[in-house]
Amino acid sequence: MSVISKHIRGDRVIWMVIIFLSMISILAVYSSTGTLAYKVRGGNTAYYLIKQLILLSIGIFIIIATSAIPYKYFSRFSQIFLFISIPVLALTLVTGPSINEARRWLTVPGIGFTIQPSDFAKLAIIMYVARILSLRQDKIAEFKSVFLQIIWPVILVCGLIMPANLSTAAILFVTSMTLMFVGRIPFKFLALTIAGGIVVLTLFISISLYLDKGGRIGTWKNRIENYMSGEENEESFQVNRAKIAIVNGGLIGRGPGNSTQRNYLPHPYSDFIYAIIIEEYGLLGGVVLLFLYIWLFFRAGLIVRQSSRTFAALLALGLSMGLVLQAMINMAVAVNLVPVTGQTLPLVSMGGSSILSTSLALGIILSVSHGVQEEKKETDKNTETVDG
Repeated sequence: MSVISKHIRGDRVIWMVIIFLSMISILAVYSSTGTLAYKVRGGNTAYYLIKQLILLSIGIFIIIATSAIPYKYFSRFSQIFLFISIPVLALTLVTGPSINEARRWLTVPGIGFTIQPSDFAKLAIIMYVARILSLRQDKIAEFKSVFLQIIWPVILVCGLIMPANLSTAAILFVTSMTLMFVGRIPFKFLALTIAGGIVVLTLFISISLYLDKGGRIGTWKNRIENYMSGEENEESFQVNRAKIAIVNGGLIGRGPGNSTQRNYLPHPYSDFIYAIIIEEYGLLGGVVLLFLYIWLFFRAGLIVRQSSRTFAALLALGLSMGLVLQAMINMAVAVNLVPVTGQTLPLVSMGGSSILSTSLALGIILSVSHGVQEEKKETDKNTETVDG
């Protein structure tokens, strides 16, 4: 137990959530990749299971290693990460392979491993916003020296992500605006930014649709129109199959490995993995998974409440909010509450880039948790010394 305690730092409940999500991921990915294995790997159904196990193992190692770093260092790291993220996002937008009319991926030279730079850019901008807000609390109402210093990197990063991944850009923008609100940025600045963002996005989409109805803009348009009208096509086919999976699952599910809709859904192991989980484990299983993400956010909220330092509180809030928002959107797509977005389920869906970036975020949250615990112990010790 002492060896485990030495390496497992931070909130124990968050660690429990991580372990449960990892177990669910292994079961769901193994079940949902059967058809893919027969199509691509000659029936080797163990291939994707082993791959997911390796990725999750690497993810756990990243969480342990990151949680061991004092959270104050992430303030400095944010500048480096942001400096790297912006040109990499631009490079991806220009030279990345076009998949479904979107350039989201880059291949790492030499090893052939593909990454989605936006996953890591999200972490960089959240850390950066938390840093500036914590350093400028004494001048927080100033427009030029504080607000502009925060909002321009946010707009630039979101703008580079948006053409290929609108939903990710939207999640990042909402998270950043929430951090600024909590960090006491004047509301008039935030309202002006939101209004300007709506105008710019509307003009961008309107001009793009007028010039060319294809491409990524056309995809967004079709997804929204199909969601509103319910017409039968590729997008609605996925949603309808997800609905069938949910209905098949009922209250307690068909049992592990007994999903039928995994054979029809184009991406049952990523975008629609929540529907497969409900089909196999029922509504109860879906509620348990939903509860795990809510529990994660609740525990992060306790860390924020206990923290005596602004950077620690904002960092934990921003990272946890980004993860939980992404999870909620993935689940909402599966149950047809919102149009298809392409968001994965954090730490559950198959995918290397998503798992690694999620692990980094969780590791940082645990680092903050550990730091807050140590600071509280030190404060209590000093109080006892004074009282004594």
